[in-house]
Amino acid sequence: MADQYILSIDNGTQSVRALLFKANGELAAKSQVHLQAYYSDHPGWAEHKAEAYWQAVCTACQRLWDTSSIPASAVAGVAVTTQRGTVINLDKDGKPLRPAITWLDQRRTEQVPQLNAFWRTAFKLARVDGTIAYFQREAEINWIADQQPDIWQRTDKFVLLSGYLNFCLTGRHVDSIGSQVAYLPFDYKKHRWAGAMDWKWQALAIRPEMLQELVEPGTVIGAITADASRMTGIPQGVPVVAAAADKACEVIGAGALEPHIGCLSYGTTATINTTNRKYIEVTPYIPPYPAAVPGAYSTEVQIFRGYWMVNWFKEQFGDREQMAAAEQGLVPEALFDTLVNEVPPGSMGLMLQPYWSPGIRFPGPEAKGSMIGFGDVHTRAHMYRAILEGVAYALREGKERIEKRGGTRITELRVAGGGSQSDAAMQLTADVFGLPAARAHIYEASGLGAAISVAAGLGLHSGFDSAIRAMTRPGRVFQPIETNRKVYDQLYRRVYLKMYQRLQPMYQEIADITGYPKAR
Repeated sequence: MADQYILSIDNGTQSVRALLFKANGELAAKSQVHLQAYYSDHPGWAEHKAEAYWQAVCTACQRLWDTSSIPASAVAGVAVTTQRGTVINLDKDGKPLRPAITWLDQRRTEQVPQLNAFWRTAFKLARVDGTIAYFQREAEINWIADQQPDIWQRTDKFVLLSGYLNFCLTGRHVDSIGSQVAYLPFDYKKHRWAGAMDWKWQALAIRPEMLQELVEPGTVIGAITADASRMTGIPQGVPVVAAAADKACEVIGAGALEPHIGCLSYGTTATINTTNRKYIEVTPYIPPYPAAVPGAYSTEVQIFRGYWMVNWFKEQFGDREQMAAAEQGLVPEALFDTLVNEVPPGSMGLMLQPYWSPGIRFPGPEAKGSMIGFGDVHTRAHMYRAILEGVAYALREGKERIEKRGGTRITELRVAGGGSQSDAAMQLTADVFGLPAARAHIYEASGLGAAISVAAGLGLHSGFDSAIRAMTRPGRVFQPIETNRKVYDQLYRRVYLKMYQRLQPMYQEIADITGYPKAR
């Protein structure tokens, strides 16, 4: 085992990383290829060349062998983890027919398949007809079938990015159950494609044969083909193992296997997740996603533009820190932490509601972001801290919803994602939640989660439980500061929890007057 390594391929939104892990969870080598930003031919679109994802995987792997002393022959197995909800149309030869539609895309169509009278009546009586209509309008399947019928007619397989990369590596149309987070005819309770009588087959313009085979995380999908070996440098015949989507892998990579452990992901989308063996809808009629562990569910609450707002602030207002960091040879985050620490907890009354993107049910489609409480004392530093606090408030609200629906109190926090590297954000998190917040022991938590799938699937450890115990551990733990906790608790209960309810009618008026955001 000491001579064997696990290769994780982590295809995120901003980069592709090839990561070599030891069986004890130690990161032995890393290569990163930054992706070109998505492009928009029309407002709200977000597309990316599908072939460019695969090329970035190949480049990242080849660089890994060039820069590491570990030979490719030491790789025992490979797993892929990717961004969620990015979809690709493939022809009969497995070639992309159009650019990938990424998870950030906001297009929708009003031309959707008609549900029969039974389902229309049932959904109306259950008062979820609006949610079902949203699902149909947002589904990329329906947009392509309506707007690009020639592409749809030539589509042999409609796949997620994970399924596309698995196909490129193995030549087989197989994907992980743990990666199925998208507008697809997937049964989130039974973890399989929807049954023949399921309403999703009526709601979506897709046929069963257009979907890939699904297997549980830890299952061997296939082996590296000769072509894939030539392009990546991974030896032919190395097994490829099913992992899960990046958020799900991040949860187990942070060691959050039990429902009392909440995993916060401070990434482009900020989330709080727990792993549960019970099927729990945190928001009624919105199903939990499949976990990276076979048969388990990931009870998740998302803040869609969570730490995207941090990058937004840095781009719009952080030139001073960016330039100073470059001059001093520091990482910009160090100076932004200084900015946060200049401001007292509560940002002197400045409060942020982080709904920079609307939701489905909570928040609703009319939601907008807001800052309230401005005064002449406030500076950029107050705004920056208020953003971090607002995201933490929203995730605490998600925690309480998970606890209420699931019946299990969350008593520990694990924090992963780019934002977890900020000591100021970690301390603030512990204070807002009133709980110890442990940074994941390794920054590459999603890649580690994929490596755990390989270790469990190939028997390097006896199963997922033992692999997670052996390969993960808490990093630095931040304890709540009692005086800060008291301030945050009052602001959260007496102000934050009332903000959306009070502002919601005005958000709707703004949408009616300006047409933004458009009704969904």
